[in-house]
Amino acid sequence: MYFIALATDYDGTLAHDGIVTRKTLSALEQLKKTGRKLILVTGRELPDLKRVFPELALFDKVVAENGALVYTPASEEERTISPSPSADLVAGLKKRGVKPLSVGRSIVATWEPHQATVLDVIKKLGLELEIIFNKGAVMILPSGINKATGLAAALGDLRLSPRNTVGVGDAENDHAFLQACGCSVAVDNALPAVKNTADLVTRGARGKGVEELIGKLIKHDRGLVKRRRDGILLGTSGGKDVYLSPTDTVLIAGSSGIGKSTLATALTERFVETGYQFCIFDPEGDYDGLQGAVKLGDGSSVPTKEQLLDLIEKPDANVVVNGLALRVNERPDFFADLLPGLGSFRYRTARPHWLVIDEAHHLLPKRRDDTRAVLSLELPGTVLITVHPEAISTDALRLVTAVIALGPKAKSVVRTFCHETGVEEPGAMSSQKGDRVLFWRPRNGKKPMSVKAIEPRQSLKRHSRKYAEGQLDEAGSFYFRGPDDAMNLRAHNLIIFAQMAEGIDDKTWEHHLRAGDYSEWFRHQIRDKDLARETETAEKDKTLSAQESRKRVLDAVRRRYTAPATAPVQ
Repeated sequence: MYFIALATDYDGTLAHDGIVTRKTLSALEQLKKTGRKLILVTGRELPDLKRVFPELALFDKVVAENGALVYTPASEEERTISPSPSADLVAGLKKRGVKPLSVGRSIVATWEPHQATVLDVIKKLGLELEIIFNKGAVMILPSGINKATGLAAALGDLRLSPRNTVGVGDAENDHAFLQACGCSVAVDNALPAVKNTADLVTRGARGKGVEELIGKLIKHDRGLVKRRRDGILLGTSGGKDVYLSPTDTVLIAGSSGIGKSTLATALTERFVETGYQFCIFDPEGDYDGLQGAVKLGDGSSVPTKEQLLDLIEKPDANVVVNGLALRVNERPDFFADLLPGLGSFRYRTARPHWLVIDEAHHLLPKRRDDTRAVLSLELPGTVLITVHPEAISTDALRLVTAVIALGPKAKSVVRTFCHETGVEEPGAMSSQKGDRVLFWRPRNGKKPMSVKAIEPRQSLKRHSRKYAEGQLDEAGSFYFRGPDDAMNLRAHNLIIFAQMAEGIDDKTWEHHLRAGDYSEWFRHQIRDKDLARETETAEKDKTLSAQESRKRVLDAVRRRYTAPATAPVQ
């Protein structure tokens, strides 16, 4: 399920002349049996609502007084989210003969044509209040309080996101909460202004419209509505914007150092902008310091399933699961242990909306026999990032709905994907340079397109924690051997390299320096051309003493990699 909750107005939407029919109640009961939550959002005061609607216990949450009060029928707990009415305001309105006048826990309400008197009293008292209209009703509330704020509070209690909520209403005061929902619906009797801004308009009026909506929601769920504003901007092609869908399973692939992490970082910024929660599985520390996210784990500690599930309970918490402390052969088991619990949580809440799985060939390897069970054959809202698509589980690749291939080997990425999944290769393709990527939807029958990809606004130290604290394999490590191979000291990351470099004798240091071994390692194993160039300058400067050259090289390493994570990116 994607839409987990239905938030509905009462008067004019659910009810006609204050009464909800038996058929509409049955539809609500049917929706609740699917596991979804029901939220009533109304301008009525709670005692009045209880009097006219005895079936209130059917709802998980009630937002009353136009957003000022949140009520939980199961526990009968009431929670106001705004101050009590001003005694001076109530007295002033009574003195001016405003009738009828209703005073709730936070709301003060009357009817037209008293709005001019109400506004005059508010101005004279200098109060920070708002007037909200609802088909002739005049509601006075503290500034900033409306049905949207009340719904947000109720969803927060339920640990649900507005993105996964369908809202339905009919009047002026419904605008705010409808626009906050992932799908907004107007019943047929709604005001024209509400219909004009809604994603859907039912053919039925009032309760019949709600019944119609519930039928569509149960049958179609994610397919209920498709809007561009739900998409994630990937870039532009031929002057037109290109989007990813929240239902996509995306493969991002290309050779190492070509910009896969950079593109993924840009996508996470769009996730945040559009209200999508994300979780990144980051085996190699590529997303250390990512803005808008909380990091779990580091080079010495492995995050736990409990820590992850506790964090993502909060709809506005984005998480980076750092797996630097794991060896490569430990990663598949770690991921296989986490994913079922995460999948169960996603089934209940539809969150996190996006999973980003970096180094997917490590976490979902082809050689693993239980990948099909781990995946549960569904990965909507997922990004798989890899250098080696051929090494990813074929079951995972077959779920892919969008391929993003980067760099001069982009055509090869698409061909490999087709070979592994049995999909027919597309027509003419071109290699991609710079910020352009090859974008292809293998299921829509169209040719791949060249897209100018979005760029991130933030700068990350690429792989900084991976190379600083991680465990490079034997081939990727640096070995201090000396001129006569008298030693064999292995540095499997940059911290160890720096420690060993400070401890070895000058003869050994200068042997590797003059051979260009340091810049060679930085360029080909650490993949940092800037560090390699700076080191090369020291290697070629024969006037530097061993102490001076050592200081220059190690200062360059620490400045880029082992400085605090909050340090400026060089």
